[in-house]
Amino acid sequence: MAPFQDNYTIKLHDTDAAGILFFANQFRIIHDLYESFLGEIGFGFRECLDRREFFIPIIHAQSDFKKPLMVGDVVTITLNIVNIGQTSFKITYRLVDQSGKLTGTAETVHVTIDPANKAKIDLPDNLRRQLDKWVTTD
Repeated sequence: MAPFQDNYTIKLHDTDAAGILFFANQFRIIHDLYESFLGEIGFGFRECLDRREFFIPIIHAQSDFKKPLMVGDVVTITLNIVNIGQTSFKITYRLVDQSGKLTGTAETVHVTIDPANKAKIDLPDNLRRQLDKWVTTD
């Protein structure tokens, strides 16, 4: 299966006073793609919140900036599931500009928890099956 990806145009509100992508906004941009991905595989946030069977908080996040992004730059963001464990999964992200240059990378680790007591639980089988379809060797 092809990796999950989408394009994003850097907007003025994404940048800092120097007109460069503000560091925290790289996380917001990749999280938007993550939300789209969850919706695509049948686990949109609204559905998960309404059902309250499990939540999927982020327990680790990191990013690197390889090249400045400015207002109007268009990047393709690619999401890859790279590891699925008993209670968690890891996603990597690559941001590439229109010339094909890597502009940034990010990684998030997500864990499934019981909404009532916030304790870790095993990944639900239906979520695991959907994530398995997208595993890559990043």
